[in-house]
Amino acid sequence: QVQPVESGGDLVQPGGSLRLSCLASGSLFRIYDMTWYRQAPGKQRELVATMSSVGTTNYADSVKGRFAISRDTAKNTVYLQMNSLKPEDTAVYFCHAKWRILQRDYDAWGQGTQVTVSS
Repeated sequence: QVQPVESGGDLVQPGGSLRLSCLASGSLFRIYDMTWYRQAPGKQRELVATMSSVGTTNYADSVKGRFAISRDTAKNTVYLQMNSLKPEDTAVYFCHAKWRILQRDYDAWGQGTQVTVSS
C-alpha cells in the first residue's frame, strides 16, 4: 500500500521560502511519477509541478521560476522548493504518486499540508 505523506507546510510572509517534502512508501518509488497539486479555498485542485520517473519536469505557469521539484530516490522522497512566495500561493498542497505495472495504472494521494502566505 503506497501512502504519500506530506510535510513542511507553514505560515510564511510574502517573499519567503518553504520546502515541502513528500515521503512515498513502497519499494517501487523509482518508477513513480510524482506530482504536487494545490487547492485554495473555493477553488479547484490544480497541478503545481510534476516530475516523471525519468526526471522530466513540468510546472504551472504561475510558479515557473519560483518553485522547483526534485526527488531523492534513496529516501523515497520528492520535494517542492518554493521561493518568492505570494499570498495567492496559499493553499493545501497535495502529493500524488502514479505508476504503471503490467499495463495497469495505479495512483495514491497524500492528505495534504497547509501553506499560508500572509503578513
